[in-house]
Amino acid sequence: MTQSTGKRLLQYALTAKKTFIAALLLLTIGVAAELAGPFIAKSMIDNHMLGIEKPYFQTPSSEEAAEYNNIYYKRGDRFAPGEAKGPEVRLLQEGRSFYFINEPVAQPDGERTYRDGSLYIKHGDSEAVYPAVKLSADELFSFYKPELPGIYELVGLYALFLVISIFAEFGKTYWLQSSANQVIRKLRTDVYAHIQRLPVYFFDNLPAGKVVSRVTNDTEAVKDLFIAVLSNFSTGIINILGVYVALFLLDIRLGLVSLFIVPIVILWIILYRKVATKYNTIIRSRLSEINAIINESIQGMSIIRIFRRQKQSKEEFEKLNDDYLKYQNKMLNLNAFTSHNLVNSLRSLSFVLVLWYFGFGSLGGSTFVSLGVLYAFVDVLGRMFQPITGMVNQLANLDSSMVSAGRVFTLMDEPGEPVTDGSMPRYKGNVVFKDVSFAYKKDFVLKDISFEARPGETVALVGHTGSGKSSIINLLFRFYDPQRGTITIDGEEVKGIPKQWLRSHMGIVLQDPYLFTGTIASNVSLGDERISRERVERALREVGADKLLAHLPQGFDEPVVEKGSTLSAGQRQLISFARALSFDPAILILDEATSNIDTETESLIQEALEVLKKGRTTFIIAHRLSTIRSADQILVLHRGEIVERGSHDELMALGGRYFRMYQLQLGAGGGSELPAPAPDHRLEAVLQPSIKQV
Repeated sequence: MTQSTGKRLLQYALTAKKTFIAALLLLTIGVAAELAGPFIAKSMIDNHMLGIEKPYFQTPSSEEAAEYNNIYYKRGDRFAPGEAKGPEVRLLQEGRSFYFINEPVAQPDGERTYRDGSLYIKHGDSEAVYPAVKLSADELFSFYKPELPGIYELVGLYALFLVISIFAEFGKTYWLQSSANQVIRKLRTDVYAHIQRLPVYFFDNLPAGKVVSRVTNDTEAVKDLFIAVLSNFSTGIINILGVYVALFLLDIRLGLVSLFIVPIVILWIILYRKVATKYNTIIRSRLSEINAIINESIQGMSIIRIFRRQKQSKEEFEKLNDDYLKYQNKMLNLNAFTSHNLVNSLRSLSFVLVLWYFGFGSLGGSTFVSLGVLYAFVDVLGRMFQPITGMVNQLANLDSSMVSAGRVFTLMDEPGEPVTDGSMPRYKGNVVFKDVSFAYKKDFVLKDISFEARPGETVALVGHTGSGKSSIINLLFRFYDPQRGTITIDGEEVKGIPKQWLRSHMGIVLQDPYLFTGTIASNVSLGDERISRERVERALREVGADKLLAHLPQGFDEPVVEKGSTLSAGQRQLISFARALSFDPAILILDEATSNIDTETESLIQEALEVLKKGRTTFIIAHRLSTIRSADQILVLHRGEIVERGSHDELMALGGRYFRMYQLQLGAGGGSELPAPAPDHRLEAVLQPSIKQV
């Protein structure tokens, strides 16, 4: 049973847990430093700016005291324990002005009015009257002057926390992105390594563009998850936790009122993902199909132009592209309709509730909470909506990343071939097929195949397209295993030999040899450290490649582009021969190795083949029958069965299917026909379909 996508992503995240933890610690420090601002502002408002309304007492000392009418007054909370206090006075604000009251005020909270030299403070039906003197700006500043050192200290503390939050933000961003890059590097490496282990038949049904899309586009989307989504969500969650801690420290009632935001956000994330996942699954699939069709078009560009298929190719591409655009627009509509609307609605609703429940009480003097607390609360609450906005705006990336991660893990869940370390000694190459039957799906393409290829022999496989020639080679390489029968090499059944060990002593030369980007020399050695430069050059000389490659400016170090498209077919073929020779295989497969070669080059290729076949068991798949006349054994296949076998001379004497095929090729080539043997009416019926196909 496969694990959920989230759990598997967490396992990958744990591979870079140190940097992730460091980033989250810095994030926490940064959030704490940032949230210290409202508390500093609260202290500045309540203790210094509005603290001027606290009781003042006469004092003989000028330290931390304000001078008014040549008398020093100090706030009651500034006196040291046991320090003598003089008569109490108060400073109260009405409108924009402050008034000096030379006596204690029993209940300073209430509705205030100043008229006729007195300050009236009304509480319900009762009203208190105090003689009051309006303070000038200079007189008011003298009372604020003792508060300045405390204000400067708070400003300095705020600046310090600001610097801490800046460095914490930098460290958090750097380490979070660094750890995300580490995770994606490992994920991409694992995906690519798994692709190398996937059986060959897996790629028969999955276009190369789709595989490339999963390794590149989908892993890049997962990278967005670790960088943008994780950053915003971790920042958001820690910010929200910090905000709620701050809210409850400010006032428990205010914190409780604000708790309604959390379940709304969680519910929204759940509902959003249900809709978005459906769209993103289609979007990622269409992007994969677009990559596949682009890859196919580039590979077949010459065919598209020769057969004037540009318009049809463009229409196919536009159809996919339009469908991709359609679902991208659906996602855009979903995001535009929801993200900012949700956050703005929550922000407005929370402010309305707080101001309605607490604000009017504070402003009306009923002292639910102090003005400093209310300011700090609104400030802190406002800070919570920035991370919520960040989280909601990342919901699209979150869902897209999760869908992409699911596609990547689906590919990684495909059963791969086991990798076995070590190697086996080079085998002699005695290959025996015994009653082998094989089907790719339901219908058998090979039926009761039996033959033996002795060490050093050359076995040729001939027959029309679909007769089973390539299937025999696929079974020999263990790209597939037969449903019935056995295949042995040197008496050991191949199913008991690890695939890597088995293939390490096999070589193949394809009809259209594949060359990789690099140089001619690197395409011979394929980067194998066991193959020296001297061995590479010797192999190239032995197959005669030096004659065809002599004109190249850099010789064997000539650059090779993808597929070797700048080289001729003969040059590519000789390079592939040298590659097979340098690896010194015990079993060599030549798959239509001379079918694309011109007549002038063919003699050179034939000489190279003779060099290549020495001391090896060689299987040749050939349509050009003139190239296999020297084969020790020729197997003629028809509809998955061996209908004839023997040497060239034996099969020609038999006058059956092989004889007819040879005669037809000679006729097509303008050669003289051999005298035909007596007709065999028993073979004529089965021969006709093959003649028509040829």
